[in-house]
Amino acid sequence: QVQLVESGGGSVQPGGSLRLSCAASGSIFSISRMGWYRQAPGKQREWVAAIGSNGLTNYADSVKGRFTVSRDNAERTVYLQMNSLKPEDPAVYYCNNYDSGDWGQGTQVTVSS
Repeated sequence: QVQLVESGGGSVQPGGSLRLSCAASGSIFSISRMGWYRQAPGKQREWVAAIGSNGLTNYADSVKGRFTVSRDNAERTVYLQMNSLKPEDPAVYYCNNYDSGDWGQGTQVTVSS
């Protein structure tokens, strides 16, 4: 079983930045496709970004150009750099291992002035 632990959430003003981390256990991390999702209150969980084992990335249109997903296989960690945060970005952010199907517990992001 793969365990995922997110961190880095917090509260920032509009236009601010946060960097989320997702630390993974398990030997399959380096070959796993990893994703970030978010869920705002009263809304369905939505996909944000993904990164393949080869580093290839994809982004939802709503975050393209503002968010960057990256990974460090040696550290078994995937990151989500979030810049130019908007009032519509607040949510609980989750990481997901596509291959194992595991989810982290989530980390809260708040954007307010």
